[in-house]
Amino acid sequence: MAGALIVLLLLLTALFANLVAPYGMNEVHVYDRMQPPSAKYILGSDTVGRDMLSRIIFGARISMIVGLAGASLNILTACSIGLVSGFMGGKTDIVVQRFVDAWMCFPPLFIILTVMAILGPGLIQVILVLGISNGIGTSRVIRSAVIGIKQNVYIDAGNAIGCSPTRMLSRHVLPNVMATIIIGFTLSMGGIILAEATISFLGYGIPPPTPSWGGMLAGIGRAYVLQAPWLALWPGLALALSVFGINVFGDALRDLLDPRLRGGVGRYSKNPPRRRRSGSQADYND
Repeated sequence: MAGALIVLLLLLTALFANLVAPYGMNEVHVYDRMQPPSAKYILGSDTVGRDMLSRIIFGARISMIVGLAGASLNILTACSIGLVSGFMGGKTDIVVQRFVDAWMCFPPLFIILTVMAILGPGLIQVILVLGISNGIGTSRVIRSAVIGIKQNVYIDAGNAIGCSPTRMLSRHVLPNVMATIIIGFTLSMGGIILAEATISFLGYGIPPPTPSWGGMLAGIGRAYVLQAPWLALWPGLALALSVFGINVFGDALRDLLDPRLRGGVGRYSKNPPRRRRSGSQADYND
């Protein structure tokens, strides 16, 4: 519940940033530079007189756009690779998985920075690079779920009556791995938001003056961390709290959707499943 509340608060802040923020994201007050937290500037102001609270709020919009769009592209890429590789098997699976192995051998940050240096900084570039690069590795999880589904009897029955591979994937395989897809989408959001902050901190992400939590940490936050610690404290705290809430919500969602745990409520069940007794009388009573 705590994770869901944090995610909901983040979504509402991103949607209604124009109404919630007391000032514009780049509104400059020349005579109020580097003001500490006060009644006028709740979180203080930066080196050019911009309100930190307003920039944190508009930074939440950037993080949510990158997180939602990047996670969607991540799952789309993972499903495109994992479903085909796991269902087709044979030589197709071998070739595809060797490509995935080769991709996962490279450090993710090295690949991301290399591609971003070629494409240049920007919101669309960040979403494309993070979504596709993370989706290739995530395809392993989807592939494993598909291989488990292939062992069921209804897959053999579908093959026996002549179902096409496209129909088998869309009607029988995909609905049964949907829980894995939903969980993967939720858990990948936190990682993508953190990755966006990382590359923005290094100068390859969202270009200024657009407020990004990682970019706010890199520029004035790092240069004036001793004179004005609030310049680095609030963006870092917002980033940590958001990623923590998303990860907690994703972990709880994984437990709730796990079909192997009786009752569909995972480890949050008030009545955990009892161990089955051995013996003929116990079997008869059950």
